[in-house]
Amino acid sequence: MSRPRPRLVVVGNGMAGIRTVEELLQLAPQLYDITVFGAEPHGNYNRILLSMLLSGEKRPEELVLNAPAWYAAHGIELHAGDPVVAVDRSRRVVRSRRGVLRPYDRLLVATGSRPATLPVPGSGLPGVVCFRNIHDVERMLESAGRYRRAAVIGGGLLGIEAANGLARRGMQVTLIHRSHVLLNQQLDGDAANLLARNLEGRGLALRLGAETSAFEGARRVERVRLADGSHVDADLVVIAIGVQPDTALMRASGLYCERGIVVDDTLQTYDPHVYAVGECVQHRQLTFGLVAPVWEQARVCASHLARLGHRRYRTRQSDARLKVTGIDLYSAGDFLGRCGTEDLVLRDPRRGIYKRLVLSGNRLAGVVLYGDARDGGWYFDLINRGTDVGPWRDRLLFGQAYCQPMAAQA
Repeated sequence: MSRPRPRLVVVGNGMAGIRTVEELLQLAPQLYDITVFGAEPHGNYNRILLSMLLSGEKRPEELVLNAPAWYAAHGIELHAGDPVVAVDRSRRVVRSRRGVLRPYDRLLVATGSRPATLPVPGSGLPGVVCFRNIHDVERMLESAGRYRRAAVIGGGLLGIEAANGLARRGMQVTLIHRSHVLLNQQLDGDAANLLARNLEGRGLALRLGAETSAFEGARRVERVRLADGSHVDADLVVIAIGVQPDTALMRASGLYCERGIVVDDTLQTYDPHVYAVGECVQHRQLTFGLVAPVWEQARVCASHLARLGHRRYRTRQSDARLKVTGIDLYSAGDFLGRCGTEDLVLRDPRRGIYKRLVLSGNRLAGVVLYGDARDGGWYFDLINRGTDVGPWRDRLLFGQAYCQPMAAQA
């Protein structure tokens, strides 16, 4: 009689957890009996494209990554819409909200993150929503069909994408940001000013350097009160001020967590039977909100689950691109510079192009591109490789086409 296969339970049916399962199936397709629990009543979908679903540029079916048939085809037991609510690490058993019990030999935690909220009066009023999943988009679209005025709190990537999407749906949108600089985590002041003018040209109203103090309304939100005493009328308020690792489940199990679930270079937690990937984890004091590091975590974690543990996760530079049609914007690395760095800047106001490269010696340390971001990936590769750009630094601002022949010789 053959021995039973070990049991892998995946807590979280999002992009990080299922990407790890996909990598595992490539390496060891018959190693585990796999069970997946997810909070949402869907298969796995591309959360990165939610802003394009909101704007009407994508249909719901275009977001699907793994439909229920994929799980069945790979012999995976899927419990969609039934999240795990308790983990007994001593007995190695999980329990779902519907009471389903599943034992595990290995547990993969991919609970993701939860949106940061504003602890101000009125935050529980109907019409105040976050922007995190398909259900949030559905609520926003329902409001867009009934009301005209919206306010978006947060001038980061997600906030700008939400504001643009609602404007494309015909709403009058005010974007409220506590900093005086849009995308202050991704852009310098010059690029942010160009972005602000572009957004205003699309009909968005901007309130920068503005602190939200309350949401007001009778039966539903009607306005956003700001700290200076002014207000913004709004029938819909979208809060997009960042995310926090979702550690509640594993904290309750007694697993060691700090800001996130602490993992080592193999993505193993303090419990050798438990691994974690994605936005819920903390690796070497860092947490994660972009997809590139999560994909690398999935590859490393899968190799160890497959018992081919030769990989180690190393944090790399990250890049950012705004997903708003008609706005070409990219940033990566140390784009603000520091003592000892040098800036190379190109401005072309007529074409609306701005480029800033930050050099540390003959190494590219950071880049900001606005209006022409075609070479973003190439610059990012130079940053990650630590390439000596000295031989063609006088051409570097003009992009790969002007430097590539010399780069190939170097």
